[in-house]
Amino acid sequence: MSAICVFCSSSGRIDPAHVELAAAVGTELARRGHSLVSGGGSVSCMGAVARAARAGGARTVGVVPRVLVDLEVADHDADELLVTDDMRSRKAGMDERADAFLALPGGLGTLEELLEIWVSRTLAMHSKPVVVLDPGGVFDPLRAQVDLLVEQGFVRPEARAAVTWASDMPAAFDALEAGTQAEPLTAAPDELIEAEP
Repeated sequence: MSAICVFCSSSGRIDPAHVELAAAVGTELARRGHSLVSGGGSVSCMGAVARAARAGGARTVGVVPRVLVDLEVADHDADELLVTDDMRSRKAGMDERADAFLALPGGLGTLEELLEIWVSRTLAMHSKPVVVLDPGGVFDPLRAQVDLLVEQGFVRPEARAAVTWASDMPAAFDALEAGTQAEPLTAAPDELIEAEP
């Protein structure tokens, strides 16, 4: 069993199909015997994936910043709800508790989470699998941008390959499960320099 961290939307303005996808992810996660780590929200995709995972018997851990608890959107039904002081602590808490990362279509917060965990894998700071499940192609422009960065020399092909893109559920979960045994990337010296503050 692995703890899978799911990055996804908390927006109430999105197509319901995205919420349905999140619920299906929670169901599949539980069916495969994994536990869930999430951003600790109870609304939209965040709430859907957690409720479905619990309904399937999975353990759920939510990591939520205090400001969202105060706004009454925290997932109080989580088996474990960790409250952090800020967003940076939240991401650190999610990262520490996860064995793998799955990103669903989402907004700026989802993009931030995906890119940070992608960069840290590229810099060999972890060897956990990072998978994007995007059946509708919401992130196709992001993939195209990364391809352009590779062409221009800003990103190594190996760094681009540190993320697996999937368009269906079985492929996404197969990649997550296979990736828990993957070898970490070795960071190139120029990327280490660029990553310094």
